[in-house]
Amino acid sequence: MAHGTDDVDDGGTTPAGGEPETSDSLRTFGAFVQGLREFRGLGREEFASRVGFSKHTIASIEQGRRMPDADFVERAEPVLGDTGALRRAFEHVGRQPGLASWFRQWARLEQAAISLNTYECRMIPGLLQTEAYAHSMSASVPPLATEKAITERVAARLKRQELLSTDREPPCAFSFIIEQALLERHTGGKDITRELFDHLLTVTEEHWNVELQIMPLRRPSHAGLDGPMRLAETATNRWFAYSEGQENGRLISDMKTISILQQRYAKLRSQALTPEDSRDLLERMRGAL
Repeated sequence: MAHGTDDVDDGGTTPAGGEPETSDSLRTFGAFVQGLREFRGLGREEFASRVGFSKHTIASIEQGRRMPDADFVERAEPVLGDTGALRRAFEHVGRQPGLASWFRQWARLEQAAISLNTYECRMIPGLLQTEAYAHSMSASVPPLATEKAITERVAARLKRQELLSTDREPPCAFSFIIEQALLERHTGGKDITRELFDHLLTVTEEHWNVELQIMPLRRPSHAGLDGPMRLAETATNRWFAYSEGQENGRLISDMKTISILQQRYAKLRSQALTPEDSRDLLERMRGAL
């Protein structure tokens, strides 16, 4: 997982101009959108109005300078003929060094989310990692990477932590549920673990929009046995989900599947320690190091 999960490769880099690095797939997707738009006889301004995006945003997408998100695709598809071609093309869009190909759509979706729920049983979520923990994760899973590649992964992950800011408009509400076993593992050694514990305590203290719960080691019933999950709510109150395994990930938009995952996440919240008890446990574990 050190090469593709949220916790190693999540979050992209952005050049000084504020828009993501371009790629062949971004340029190809943009040309495809422009071709479909012109085939339908729509000017850029009219198309922008019909899909609810600015003319500047449409221009950036068509020129391959802006990463489209799932919301754009869902709005544009019916305007451009509802053939499903745009959705299929979107699956192959990529950008950003340090970001796993299967995670890119989700990473883009997160940037505009108003709420994000994460259950993780494999490693500390990328949004909560320290630089040292992230480096240790990236260096530990085969195939071994170059120092340059590891540096890009760590930088991408740390950049993505800007999502936690309460200065965002609107701020995003975060819920994290992590297994106690992840804290007991001491990834990277005692010093890195101590720094991680301090970081987790600081994040939960300074960010009123972040809620952290720990799933205790002993739990007779557990709603998360099928693995990690993430749920995101957009500004239009539409929900998406993301699931991940070895060297792959899947963006989920099917509402029935999302409903099932929401039920599981709600159950996990009731089974995990409360945020207050989770903080007490973290402090005790920190003191025992």
